[in-house]
Amino acid sequence: MKTFTKSAMLLLWLVPMSFFAQSTVVGTVTDAGSGQPIPGVNIIVRGTSNGTSSDFDGNYSLGNVKDGESIIYSYVGFIEQEVAYTGQATINIVLEEDAAELEQVVLIGYGATRKKDLTGSVALITTEDFNTGNNVTAENLFTGRVAGVNINTNGGPAGNSQIRIRGGASLNASNDPLIVVDGLPINDPNDTNNGSRSVLSAINPNDIESFSILKDASAAAIYGNRGANGVIIITTKKGKKKLQISLNSKTSINTQTDGVDVFSADEFRAYVAENFPDRVADLGNANTDWQDEIYRDAFSSDHNLSVSGSILDALPTRLSIGRSDQEGIRKTSKFERTTTSLSLNPRLFNNHLKIDVNANLNFEKNRFAPGVEGSAITFDPTQPVFDPSSPFGGFFEYTDSNGFAQANVQRNPVAQLLQTRNIANVRRYYGNAKFDYQLHFFPDVRAVLNLGLDTSETNRFEERSTESANTFNSNLGEFNGFKSDTDFTSKNRLLDAYLVYNKDIGNLGVEATGGYSYQKFEVERFETFDQRDPNLEPDVTIEPDVVLLAYFLRANLKLSDKYFLSGSIRRDGTSRFAEDVRFGYFPSASFGWQISEENFLQNSSTLSNLKLRLGYGVTGQQDLGTFANGYLERYRTAGQNTQYILNGEVINIVQAQFRNEDLEWEKITEYNIGLDYGLFNDRISGAIDVFKKESNDLLSSAPVPDAVNFSNQGFQNIGKFTTEGVEFSISADIIKNNNLNWNLSYNVTFIDQEIEELAFGQDIITGGISGGIGNNIQIQRQGESPFSFFTFAQIYDDNGRPIEGAYADLNRDGVINNNDRYISGKPAADITMGLQSSLNYKNFDFSFNMRASIGNEIYNNVESQNAQIGNTFRTVFNNTPVSVLETNFTNTPNVILSDFYIEDASFLRMDNITLGYTLRDVMKGVSSLRLWAGVQNAFVITDYSGLDPEIQNNGIDNTIFPRGRTYLLGLNYNY
Repeated sequence: MKTFTKSAMLLLWLVPMSFFAQSTVVGTVTDAGSGQPIPGVNIIVRGTSNGTSSDFDGNYSLGNVKDGESIIYSYVGFIEQEVAYTGQATINIVLEEDAAELEQVVLIGYGATRKKDLTGSVALITTEDFNTGNNVTAENLFTGRVAGVNINTNGGPAGNSQIRIRGGASLNASNDPLIVVDGLPINDPNDTNNGSRSVLSAINPNDIESFSILKDASAAAIYGNRGANGVIIITTKKGKKKLQISLNSKTSINTQTDGVDVFSADEFRAYVAENFPDRVADLGNANTDWQDEIYRDAFSSDHNLSVSGSILDALPTRLSIGRSDQEGIRKTSKFERTTTSLSLNPRLFNNHLKIDVNANLNFEKNRFAPGVEGSAITFDPTQPVFDPSSPFGGFFEYTDSNGFAQANVQRNPVAQLLQTRNIANVRRYYGNAKFDYQLHFFPDVRAVLNLGLDTSETNRFEERSTESANTFNSNLGEFNGFKSDTDFTSKNRLLDAYLVYNKDIGNLGVEATGGYSYQKFEVERFETFDQRDPNLEPDVTIEPDVVLLAYFLRANLKLSDKYFLSGSIRRDGTSRFAEDVRFGYFPSASFGWQISEENFLQNSSTLSNLKLRLGYGVTGQQDLGTFANGYLERYRTAGQNTQYILNGEVINIVQAQFRNEDLEWEKITEYNIGLDYGLFNDRISGAIDVFKKESNDLLSSAPVPDAVNFSNQGFQNIGKFTTEGVEFSISADIIKNNNLNWNLSYNVTFIDQEIEELAFGQDIITGGISGGIGNNIQIQRQGESPFSFFTFAQIYDDNGRPIEGAYADLNRDGVINNNDRYISGKPAADITMGLQSSLNYKNFDFSFNMRASIGNEIYNNVESQNAQIGNTFRTVFNNTPVSVLETNFTNTPNVILSDFYIEDASFLRMDNITLGYTLRDVMKGVSSLRLWAGVQNAFVITDYSGLDPEIQNNGIDNTIFPRGRTYLLGLNYNY
């Protein structure tokens, strides 16, 4: 009995001890794709608050685990794993990438976060979302895909794009967003003419993995001094552990679709016979379509090869080579680019140090063709292109009685193209090395150092033939020719150093980032004009360095994965302003509430996602273009007309330049309210954002009173204007099954801009136009949109035809003068829209992208300056738009200021249509081979009478490099 009692007591003691037995589990979490450790993996015992996270090496230790409990391993972009604990001392986990979740990882300034954790207005565009077609430059990959982001690309090869996020934020300072490539800001505020087509033209779109677009100030304020117009963060592709080979190739032909409607040769002869019967003999015998003569069918090709894998299973690497050759439809214009890119991601010191190296060496060659559209529109169609007896290289040109090139007349536009060589060769290296070290003695803290370099070396050579009429000196009766050579070097150096603290305290996640940023831009230019003079020394121009530095701090709080709070403060300095006003402070704060995680919605089968976002932020603007360092005392030597002779020596007068020591930061304050939504397990998803931007202390060139400065106009902080808008986006998987998938995406943006204050309430007249001397068609006025059109009100007859020179006396003082001009339109659209469709049926794929713009106007300067009978003959004949037959305008001076030439420029454009077929597992090692065909700029629907309703010059159409229609064939090979 005694023994039984002791045994029973021991059993009763052991049962609860075994029941409450607890152990510690250790292990390592790695990436199945690369084999690399994954830091920051969330590890938690299901149903409890007992959890931890993996360290920098992927190692973890989890205590107090009981038998029978389940341990959950989760990380953004990977498939969650759950393991039952049965007493294992070690559990090593290999996480597989989750393609459906990878797109939820978003880069923000100096870090990354999950999309569900965002509190600002940020758009993410990944490879699956990219536009198809002839996308030679990076921005074309997402044209029309993001609400609030408008991209307007000109028609040249690798055409320069005007990117506007939420309408821009300034009047005369830069409205371009900041571009950041793998942590390196690449916009160079001094780099005004380095021979490249654009800031993005050297980047190979095939190397890009994703774009993160920071639209509102609460997201962009971390880039304070350069975030005023939004930020576009580009992430390039990295190496994988598994060997992957990809070859992408496409060829295309680009054709001119339309031209300005002018008289044909026979029509022009009839027109001249009716209006200038005494001059008929001056006409030629040819039948020349000059617009057709300056254009061509342009052929292009683009080839890209990339190899990625892991060297010795320890060094993920990616190497890519690309070659692009693109002709422009304007004769002689051409773009060539060769790109090489290397990405290395070593892990050193037993994986305690993470290094990411991105290196790019690119070569760009551009041949710039003279802008001859204006001459081609108006050159006499009865004259030939070539004249065998011509001393001007065999081209027809007008001559005087001496056989010399006639002065003050148009030149043969084809000759201008073929007798001019303007070539720029650019070598550009850009890249960065990022060192990310998690402290051994304090694993919650990481120290990050990012070193970046972007250098560009350019040689630009321009020569006009010694037989060109453009170089003929009629006074000397000889050809001068022209030759210039420019060597241009720019350097952009970056140093970012910051600490990141990341800690989960129960249900509270804390992340804090603080650091320092330094960026320096240097520009040097050597120019030699007319090298036929062997004694000519080059002009050396060294632009003042631009230095930007900042101190920043950001904190993110997350409670129960439902409530998010973010705040940042940045102190910025710029060398563009005087010492007393050099620094500015740029704060931000934002809040998010994941409403769908609340108990009353958590189990909803309809509403799968609902999140409220509130944001506030202040960003800065200091990019003044050519007025950099305008606070300094500056002088320039005057021209020949202001020289004088003293004691037989020629003395140049030195002139003081406009100076403003009080010039300071333009500040943009923005408020944002957003709502992210998802329905039916996110089969339908999207966002709604309402925002308001207030631009204060506007940087603008404006008049100053006489005798108070060294000029009557210069850059000042002059006022304020506001931008208000609403953005809406929706994406829906209409059909989703094994054989058929159809996705539709749509976005729309409503924007309204208004100037609220200007210095002394005075108007600023701007918008220079051709036709007459010193005419301007736009105005900056309080209470109106920026760059509003400022015109006379045209009067019409009973038949609806405009009466030449007849304008409304709007102020009723009995006199028609500038006081009767009024606001008749604006170049900015009220509404912009984008629609994308992606359809996949078995191995077939079909997609298209459309864009629309509503409520914007254009001033048709092509018509206003040319469609007048009086312009038909001035020394020689000039062709005329056929609209002159409708107006019968002669040559009244103010006719070009009539609102008759303000036209509705709303449009609907089909950007891309693509059809493809994919062969899978066609041979050993070949995972896929896709063949495709497409059309770019398929059609445009508009009421605008000009060549194209989408132009960059603030709505003034004074001839453009037209967009052609491109037909493409391509293949994508993956091993």
